[in-house]
Amino acid sequence: MGIEGRLVGGECPYYGCIPSKMMIRAGNSLAEGRRIRGLAGDADVRPDWAPVAERIRSEATDNWDDTVAVDRFTGKGGRFVRGRGKITGPRTVTAGGQEFTARRAIVINTGTEPMIPPIPGLADVPYWTNREAIAASEVPESLIVIGGGAIGAELAQAFARFGTRVSVLEAAPGLLPPEEPEAGKLLGDVLRGEGVDVHVGARIQSVHHSAGTFRVDVGGSTLTASRLLVATGRTTNLDALAVAALGLDPVAGFLDPDVHMRIADGVYAIGDITGKGAFTHVSMYQAAIAVGHILGQDPGPAEYHAVPRVTFTDPEIGSVGMTEAQARGKGLNVRVGLTDLATSARGWLHKSGNQGFIKLVEDADRGVLVGATSAGPAGGEVLSSLTLAVHARIPVSTLRRMIYAYPTFHRAIDDALDGLE
Repeated sequence: MGIEGRLVGGECPYYGCIPSKMMIRAGNSLAEGRRIRGLAGDADVRPDWAPVAERIRSEATDNWDDTVAVDRFTGKGGRFVRGRGKITGPRTVTAGGQEFTARRAIVINTGTEPMIPPIPGLADVPYWTNREAIAASEVPESLIVIGGGAIGAELAQAFARFGTRVSVLEAAPGLLPPEEPEAGKLLGDVLRGEGVDVHVGARIQSVHHSAGTFRVDVGGSTLTASRLLVATGRTTNLDALAVAALGLDPVAGFLDPDVHMRIADGVYAIGDITGKGAFTHVSMYQAAIAVGHILGQDPGPAEYHAVPRVTFTDPEIGSVGMTEAQARGKGLNVRVGLTDLATSARGWLHKSGNQGFIKLVEDADRGVLVGATSAGPAGGEVLSSLTLAVHARIPVSTLRRMIYAYPTFHRAIDDALDGLE
């Protein structure tokens, strides 16, 4: 049986991964058109948001209707209940005014909600989260984005490429705070080159809204825009699930499952709510482990040393495992290899839009990679081989002996290996 109070499938198909990448794909096509000059002649590029909005509605979200998803679930024999589930005890849940008892187990995969920071005045204005931004039928004339993480950066670039005047405010010293500082600097330089007003180390004092205009006071100056997007991370609400009935802390940030995804006898947790990475692929990985364990199989323990993640900006920022700072923080004997993608044969051939780098983080005592970043036009795809190297703990000596196809972006991995020091 499945219980869902909103849309079956969650954030990814309706407000996250799928529709946002449609926006990004459209914006990237415009950027490529603008790169024709100097490569292949000339082009007149005129953005039109209408086909993007229509595609999101018709192809991705069914206008935010989950009938197809519900029918798919019930067609496989599942029973569906529309409502907010609340745990009342081991293997018991209430929803829609009814109480249900699970014969095998309860699986919690309730995801997260946009986190809204306590900025004076923010709660009183009609800001956007990623949900309103994705549903926009028109691009705003101007946009202020609070938050320079993955969501904020992706949406900022997409709207800017369609003609929106965009400002990005990030409190950390650089964009993409969880990633390598080189990634944040690269993306900041690219966005500024595209006309985005990027502010890092930003301290926002207050937010106001009147006569259709947002005003954000930051660092002694005031920024104005017709729309305000808040993209400052995600948060959970364990209290609403009533996890106290299981003896768990209702004000904790996340549920902490064991290696088989159990948080209590007969209760499993997967996805964003576990704090192991707010990514669809983590939820799918954990789901397979939980289902296997519930059915009495041996799916093996969950491992998180090689979680891949991609920020789908242009250039794409793909990362896996630990950053250099995280590895040093764990006391590892670290060696780092870094190469500029533009200096590789493929980067030189690519020319316009070739910004990027490969960074490798090695545990020198074990001779294996514990982290890597692949930034560039195909950063997320190049990441696949680096994810395998980190996940399988492939010796760096083996990676050095591999043959890397020429001329490809992934061949730059070989250059980064040569630079390990």
